[in-house]
Amino acid sequence: MSNPYAVPQPPKWARKRFVLPALAVALFVGVGIGAGGDGGDTTTDAKPAAAAPRPTVTVTATTTKTAAPEPAATVTATRTVKATRTVRATRTVTAEPAEDSGADDSGSGGGDVYYANCTEARAAGAAPIRRGEPGYASHLDRDNDGIACDA
Repeated sequence: MSNPYAVPQPPKWARKRFVLPALAVALFVGVGIGAGGDGGDTTTDAKPAAAAPRPTVTVTATTTKTAAPEPAATVTATRTVKATRTVRATRTVTAEPAEDSGADDSGSGGGDVYYANCTEARAAGAAPIRRGEPGYASHLDRDNDGIACDA
């Protein structure tokens, strides 16, 4: 049986409706008091910082605009030069009887003619040189077909 004179208790969710806002208000009041304090030490005789005279600082900025340097004029001079190189090839022929009737296949052309490169051979008018002819050398025959300075 229930007591007809008893004060009815609110449900649990209704109690939370009052307790949580009250805690929030207490938190904000406590934070406000802590932040608004002057540090707690009021026994010092220090003057406020604003009362002390301070030097005045003036900053003046000056900008100077400099013009971009002009690029130097480009001078392109073309000169056509014709180079002439004279190559002399000497051929010494001796009148000795030939001991072999066949051509010399050892790579040397026979005789005392030597060309360092095909340009010298062409300048002497000897190109193309076939294997066995005077002036033939294997370093002049790139494709080793028996004809030097043919290209």
